[in-house]
Amino acid sequence: MKSWKGFTLIELMIVVAIIAVLSAIAYPAYTKYVLRSRRSDAYAALNQAQTVMERCYAQYFSYKPTTGSCPAISTTSPEHYYSVAASNVTATTYTLTATAVGPQAADTGCATLSVDQAGNKTSTGGSTDCWGS
Repeated sequence: MKSWKGFTLIELMIVVAIIAVLSAIAYPAYTKYVLRSRRSDAYAALNQAQTVMERCYAQYFSYKPTTGSCPAISTTSPEHYYSVAASNVTATTYTLTATAVGPQAADTGCATLSVDQAGNKTSTGGSTDCWGS
């Protein structure tokens, strides 16, 4: 009867090759998932900024009041993956834009997410599913 004392080098190399192939497939999928999940930070920041703008409109009947002042919009998202800016602010319109910064800047498919006073959501970067379903 033969006694086995360990693995051969060929067997170990096969296991290493299998792990390498699985890692080469799994890592890009994981990083894509992480980038997509961080978009919720932009959604939260834009939602918060919209709330500020709508409170201003409810109080002064204008998104850009001539008298009084509205609270300032936060320029960063809660987790700091996006910078937030307001543009096209008039008495009846505004556009809020969240731009990816830091490690989230690798999300080139959805580089910016924007929403306006009517709730129209747009994005830049070429991906069609930036706002989810």
